Amino acid sequence: EQKCIINVCQPGSNLLAAGYCINSSSVVFTISIGKGVFAFTLDPTYGEFVLTHDNIKIPKSNKVYSFNEGNYELWDEKLKKYLDHLRVPSPNGKPYSGRYVGCLVGEIHRMLLVGGIYGNPKNKNNENGNLRILYECAPMSYLVEQAGGLATDGIQRILDIELVTSN
Repeated sequence: EQKCIINVCQPGSNLLAAGYCINSSSVVFTISIGKGVFAFTLDPTYGEFVLTHDNIKIPKSNKVYSFNEGNYELWDEKLKKYLDHLRVPSPNGKPYSGRYVGCLVGEIHRMLLVGGIYGNPKNKNNENGNLRILYECAPMSYLVEQAGGLATDGIQRILDIELVTSN
């Protein structure tokens, strides 16, 4: 059992691949094997996935942030100040706009395609946050980095976090 935990509890930087499948008005399978991010959409006519997004790069210009602002009062002051800053109109007159659906995969999928900032920070009621590194943060961070983005816990790169347990 200990050997199994050691094998599983590795930093995300050791990942060889990551992906997800999202089902809405279409079924999209998104994957990276370390050489970019690619999305395939199910073609219902043929029952096969076809490449629809080749070598995805996160757009830098979208001014959207996605945080569960219901936890605003539970966050530390630095984070609250940062989000308050995003809401202030920039010199071109446009502040960031908030979008939050509460689904990690949905949030990351939107960010990969249209850009923006996603956060699910720790708070006074949950000092470790509510996302698990092993099977949520690390795979999504891998995809974000492969698409040219950054993934951090505010202190260090998510993919460099050393796991102590599988949760």
